[in-house]
Amino acid sequence: MNKSETANDSGEGVRAFVLCGGLGTRLRSVLNDRPKSMALIGGVPFLELLLRGLRLQEVKEVVLGTGYRAEQIEGHFQTGAHLGLQLFYSRENEPLGTGGAVKLAEPLLSDPVAVMNGDSYVEWSLAAMREIFRREGADIVMVLQAVADVSRYGSVTIEPDGRVIEFIEKGSNSGAGLINAGIYLLRKEIVTALPTGRAVSLERDVFPQFLGKKFFGIVSRGTFIDIGIPDDLQRAQTVLRPA
Repeated sequence: MNKSETANDSGEGVRAFVLCGGLGTRLRSVLNDRPKSMALIGGVPFLELLLRGLRLQEVKEVVLGTGYRAEQIEGHFQTGAHLGLQLFYSRENEPLGTGGAVKLAEPLLSDPVAVMNGDSYVEWSLAAMREIFRREGADIVMVLQAVADVSRYGSVTIEPDGRVIEFIEKGSNSGAGLINAGIYLLRKEIVTALPTGRAVSLERDVFPQFLGKKFFGIVSRGTFIDIGIPDDLQRAQTVLRPA
């Protein structure tokens, strides 16, 4: 295997963009002094667990999309050197949605760029995503999570070859299925095409345009925790507590 092939199968050359600017309104009863990505899990900020995971996948540069109480995140992580990372910051002055936040950070992004939520823990492989991206000439590769009940999240339908063909809104169905796990590898030209300074949702406004095209899903069946509600934040204390 030559050097370029090795790079394509690791995090080398890919910057990750982590969305961590949300208000966390559903957690206010238990977390009202910090962004939800800074919720402590065994004394360690949740976001730090995600950053450690990125470093293990050989990602070396990460852009943090901050907003609400941004100074707490920026003050805690600073340059990221203590984690073996180089961190960059893109701060929203007003909520721009997932797409708007990514667009704001466009000058800092790699091509392709890995985008992930800062409030969800997923077992995923960047190398596997890059392999699909390269093999299929994909525009987007999305991590999908297998869950016992999709009703809280909405579900995603894929073809046998992994092509994403449908999003079903939450509350429309229930039972076991696949959900959007909030991790994407996408071509930078998709970001370039987004409007500047407007609130845009990747999930609602952008991704539906690619259904049935070069849009692929990769399924994770490992641990998944979205800490957006108090019960799951409490569950994370046991499941994700650092050794």
